[in-house]
Amino acid sequence: MRFDFSAGAFVYRMRGSSPEFLVLFKSNGESDLPKGHIEKGESSEVAARREIREETGLEPEFLPFFSVKTEYFFREKGETVHKEVRNFIGKVSMSQRVRISYEHKGYGWLGYDDAARALGYKDLLRIFPSVFKYINRYERMSALNREYARLPEKNRGWGLSRRHVRGEGRLDAEIMILGQAPGRNEDKLLRPFVGRSGKLLERILKDVKIKRQGVYITSVVQFFPPENRMPSRKEIEVCEPFLFRQIGIIKPEYVVLLGNLATGSILGMGEVEKNHGKIITRNGVTYMITFHPAAALRSTGTLRLMEKDFEKLRKLLSHKKS
Repeated sequence: MRFDFSAGAFVYRMRGSSPEFLVLFKSNGESDLPKGHIEKGESSEVAARREIREETGLEPEFLPFFSVKTEYFFREKGETVHKEVRNFIGKVSMSQRVRISYEHKGYGWLGYDDAARALGYKDLLRIFPSVFKYINRYERMSALNREYARLPEKNRGWGLSRRHVRGEGRLDAEIMILGQAPGRNEDKLLRPFVGRSGKLLERILKDVKIKRQGVYITSVVQFFPPENRMPSRKEIEVCEPFLFRQIGIIKPEYVVLLGNLATGSILGMGEVEKNHGKIITRNGVTYMITFHPAAALRSTGTLRLMEKDFEKLRKLLSHKKS
């Protein structure tokens, strides 16, 4: 058996509120996505970008944190080939123009139903619904973040940073992790949990075999409070509606609340020391309470308790899958 590895992408553009997908037409009557063989030394993402550029002339923006593998078997010259394809999602603007390669006789921008009918490959049809749902989540989250980022100009006497530190991670994540607010490093890099607390959180996740890239990480307040002060009640109230809309888009199995502020503002419960490890469902959302990594950095005992909480979370997720 021979193994062959390729990469490609579902390339789409938005026409109004609906995505249109790029479908390539072959001379043999088949239809496919832009994809091709991964060359030596290439990552799958680099190969996918190259193939899209060579086959269509497009330079899409890849949706972060999303990729999915498909595989199938076929016969070639009397040999069985095991084909693996790493699929991404790429977005282009309406103004970009396709320059089709000699390998194809044409192309079409098709809506979801028409694209599903055109793509006859079972491996693609199997993942197409999840791709469509992920695009929907991405477009909704992008619109929400644009609105969220305008809060400083809409609220008189704004006392937080004017730089929006948006959430990060898969938009279909099983786990959403919620801190209190960005710190100075986060405000500078515009990424959540990138300082010492973030490194510890990443290590704890790794210890329980949860990849940071597979979870969604954000904060109750997504703007840095100067001097690392605690956000005020008013600031939390202004930001909370955006947080709950984010939860509604992602629909995680569990929202992990890190520390007293997140636990208090979301559940009205303080004293994480007494409540850590508890699982509480409210308004259809299931929360787990644990310590903030900053507290775990100051105390070995707190660190051990936090590690146990995440181990409990891992077991809960494993049990749901079994």
